[in-house]
Amino acid sequence: MNELIGRVFGFEKTEYKNRSGLYAKLASDGQSPKALMISCADSRVVPEHIMQAEPGDLFVCRNAGNIVPPHSQNNGGVSSTVEYAVVALGVRDIIVCGHSDCGAMKGLANPDALGKMPIVAGWLKHGHAAAQIVEDCYPGLNAADKVRAIAMENVAAQLANLRTHPSVAAGIARGEIALHGWFVDIHAGNILGLDGKTGRFVPLREDDPLPVAVEQSARHAYDVPATVAVMEAAE
Repeated sequence: MNELIGRVFGFEKTEYKNRSGLYAKLASDGQSPKALMISCADSRVVPEHIMQAEPGDLFVCRNAGNIVPPHSQNNGGVSSTVEYAVVALGVRDIIVCGHSDCGAMKGLANPDALGKMPIVAGWLKHGHAAAQIVEDCYPGLNAADKVRAIAMENVAAQLANLRTHPSVAAGIARGEIALHGWFVDIHAGNILGLDGKTGRFVPLREDDPLPVAVEQSARHAYDVPATVAVMEAAE
């Protein structure tokens, strides 16, 4: 039997036995994850390891290229996961996490390489904005830097797509949801976070404030008339 598959026996004998109390609590009380992470399916990027998460801590959605289709194309697993995490689980932090040396981003940089993968090519159309930004705004990059730039711009593009989802948009407007854009540098072993104020990725450091792409901050585009506000408060 495959050595990796064979490790499953260790779950019951070791993992579950050592954490039986935690699993019993999760089984009886249900889950209450602290964050939703939308990350790439790349086997080198494991959300639970990055976050040092325990079972029950993290709600995870993984796909090629850490893509979030816009809400207008909502018939899919990513949109369902986002909606469930926000509405049913009450998640207040959502992380879109890209990474270095990403195969999906290489596909965006070189679409001809996807000739035999039409489904992948169709899926990555949701990242075309990132590729176009790099094409127009980052002249003279070598191949490796181009892929890295697309990966970072893709995180920003998917955060924009995420904001088209009604449950997320309403949560942000209520001041209950914050959005985070992360980039895992596999080669350097560090994590960069998107600072929404500067638009730049900066290293996550324990002694520095955590960079946030979209902060939790209630807002109303419409100034509610005082009479209406009073009537609503009375009700």
